[in-house]
Amino acid sequence: MKKRISFIRADKTIISEKVKEAFSSVLPITLIVLFLCITVAPIESGVFLAFVSGAFLVVLGMGLFTLGADTAMTPIGEYVGSSVMKTKKLWIIVFVCFIVGVLVTVSEPDLQVLAGQLSNTINPWILIIAVGIGVGLFLVVAFLRIVLKIKLSYILIFFYICVFGLSFFVPSAFIPLAFDSGGVTTGPMSVPFIIAIGTGVASMRSDKNAETDGFGLTALCSIGPILSVMALGIIFQPENIETSSTVIPSVENSKDLVSLFVGELPHYLKEVAVALLPIVAFFFLFQLLGNKVQKQALIRIMIGVLYTYLGLVFFLLGVNVGFLPVGSFLGGLLGNLAYNWIIVPVGMIMGFFVVAAEPAVHVLTRQVYEITSGAIPKKALRASLMFGVAVSVGLAMLRILLNIPIMYFLIPGYLIAIVLTFFVPDMFTAIAFDSGGVASGAMTASFIMPFALGVCGAVGGNIATEGFGVVAMVAMTPLITIQVLGLIYKIKTSRIKNKEKEIPVVVEDIIE
Repeated sequence: MKKRISFIRADKTIISEKVKEAFSSVLPITLIVLFLCITVAPIESGVFLAFVSGAFLVVLGMGLFTLGADTAMTPIGEYVGSSVMKTKKLWIIVFVCFIVGVLVTVSEPDLQVLAGQLSNTINPWILIIAVGIGVGLFLVVAFLRIVLKIKLSYILIFFYICVFGLSFFVPSAFIPLAFDSGGVTTGPMSVPFIIAIGTGVASMRSDKNAETDGFGLTALCSIGPILSVMALGIIFQPENIETSSTVIPSVENSKDLVSLFVGELPHYLKEVAVALLPIVAFFFLFQLLGNKVQKQALIRIMIGVLYTYLGLVFFLLGVNVGFLPVGSFLGGLLGNLAYNWIIVPVGMIMGFFVVAAEPAVHVLTRQVYEITSGAIPKKALRASLMFGVAVSVGLAMLRILLNIPIMYFLIPGYLIAIVLTFFVPDMFTAIAFDSGGVASGAMTASFIMPFALGVCGAVGGNIATEGFGVVAMVAMTPLITIQVLGLIYKIKTSRIKNKEKEIPVVVEDIIE
């Protein structure tokens, strides 16, 4: 009983910390919307109130969800990963990698937001399952790469050649969507499992490159969804993609506001349960067949699953009912302005502040700082990411205004990233490609993407080819930014080594 009370007390402290992190992520967008609403794009007070209420639910949902990911999803991932690796049977490990990749991807909140935008064109679950299969297959590829000791850059080059080669046979309507799918897939639900499996596989080796090869799994798992969605495009051959109709909430009083959210609550309670149940069932199957988790740890995991469930429900409810509609509506208002070029600087400001507030970015900057022993300062990495994402979102808005095909940006961007792999330390290449999904976090999928779709609809653009793609642009930024910093790090370390060689050895110094 005392342990359970201590769990609750500790969780209260952690929840407050997680909610503060989520608040820092949502606050910049909320302030930007407030500024636009009182200047160039006024909206009805009831609509704005629904947005604020949605933002509150998003903050609460993100806080609970990240706590659940830490207390349940990560331990489950580590347990499954270590149990599988102990078998040392290749076919079992391959099978489990595939199943885990599929199951954890199905419950990714950002992917569900993206799929929900396409219900008028394709069943959202078809897209979600296809993306899950892509992640599962490439998690197997990532595992085999580590076992066979294949250099990550070779695998990345090969599969990105496949991606861009296949794009010539895919309907143009599906290309931006495919790259967006790769950006939203690897999130807080799947990454703990992927990292746990990568750590477990790398620990089976004792050579000097084992630690480095533990990175790169997330990078490869981001390629799978791109190829799987392209395959869907080839199968369905759609001439165009229609997004789900965005209903602007009508709120006249407090009762309408409550009814707006309560009315949609049962739908998301059911949807999230369907998404999480396979993961929980898979965990209990391992409990029956493998080493059992201790009772206290099991209770802790179940509490974490509850946090994850409630967090996902609140997050999706807040996004789809209050947050996303206002993003689309606001984008439409700005797109209809006579001076609609304003969406370019507005998009840059959004990108700049959104990536600055992403909790995952802070984790990334600390990781790079530790790996380079302080040679790459946290501020330098954070500033480069903020600037890079600001430019990418600004270019995405410019692309909508000028009807520029997304490949005009993606091909040069990925070509630069691939070329850099030949000059950058392997660790930086792995971290850079792993971090593609870091910048494209919850706010990119739930606000910037619908904002871009709203702008596209207002200016008369093609939603499929021009509206989608902003997540892909954001996800591409770290591939270049972090590798450039890796190149700087390489130059710095080589200069230090050269200076050390030039220092003459004095006998007195040795004696001392």
